[in-house]
Amino acid sequence: MDRRSVIKHAGIAGVLAAGAAPAAHAQAATIRWRLASSFPKSLDTIFGAADTFAKKVNEMSGGKFTISTHAAGELMPAFGVVDGVQNGTVECAHTAPYYFFGKDETFALGCAIPFGLNSRQMTAWMYEGNGGKLMREFYAKYNIVNFPAGNTGCQMGGWYRKEIKSAKDIKGLKFRVGGFAGKVIERMGGVPQNIPGGEIYQALEKGTIDAAEWVGPYDDQKLGFNKVAPFYYYPGWWEGGPELDVFINKTAYEALSAENKAIVESAAAFAHVEMQAKYDARNPTALKQLVGNKTKVLPFPKDVMDLAFKESMKLYAEISEKNPQWKKVYEDMAAFRKDQNLWFRFTEARFDSFMQAQKL
Repeated sequence: MDRRSVIKHAGIAGVLAAGAAPAAHAQAATIRWRLASSFPKSLDTIFGAADTFAKKVNEMSGGKFTISTHAAGELMPAFGVVDGVQNGTVECAHTAPYYFFGKDETFALGCAIPFGLNSRQMTAWMYEGNGGKLMREFYAKYNIVNFPAGNTGCQMGGWYRKEIKSAKDIKGLKFRVGGFAGKVIERMGGVPQNIPGGEIYQALEKGTIDAAEWVGPYDDQKLGFNKVAPFYYYPGWWEGGPELDVFINKTAYEALSAENKAIVESAAAFAHVEMQAKYDARNPTALKQLVGNKTKVLPFPKDVMDLAFKESMKLYAEISEKNPQWKKVYEDMAAFRKDQNLWFRFTEARFDSFMQAQKL
């Protein structure tokens, strides 16, 4: 057979392949996952990170890897997503890891603990410190592979029906507070309530709780908290830089090609950066609007902050004595925090305090 004949027959084979084989191959190569979020769709910033993650995966894969996103309650309850991913009910979830401190306190270290890291420090610890490695080792026990996928930045301290004049006013306070911070509130005499975001307003309106925190002005305004509680405190000392994660079922992740694993990692990183950018851009306008609608924005009294810090440090020491996994991760984070605060003290903090005092 001469060269032209080979090319001719190869061309026919190519045509036949184009007409049949690739269609079957494309169908086989398409990956479809479901993502369960811990948040309601009405919160376009925090739920939106899941949509961003799914969109980027779809775009980078040329439509061959699709992820449908589902709000809390659609596939499973907001606080059921770890079980869902661990058991393979869904391939992935988007959540705040500290919601699951009841399983093991170490979950909180992957998100935020009182007087922990700010958002930049948290990202640095995860990507360049030992945080990512240590949390990946921990989550493996739950059949989970994790990727950072959002950060709100430092949050506000919540909405209160009555003014907080001193640490004494925390005693007996029924306070909706996210995740691990409830342990500290309890030590301060408060009564923590762990309620999903979509259910907070009703509880505050009915008086089931006395106070509630969520994230910050943009989300809080959308949820309408200012209509039922006039006092808005800052800062959220329990959430200096809370990280949101994409949790992926380990079996599902390991079945991915190297290319698709890289796509997942890149999509999560994009969502991680975008979330805080949205909050930083939108919170100032929302805060001005809340103040315009008679919201009283106040700092926590110093004795509240001092007591909260004291009880937090005592709590961490107690947990370290009984939970070796916590101790291993916390000690690494604490050492990282010490160096980070030394650095930020000379740069970020000084620059920020000067700029915020100027009349621009």
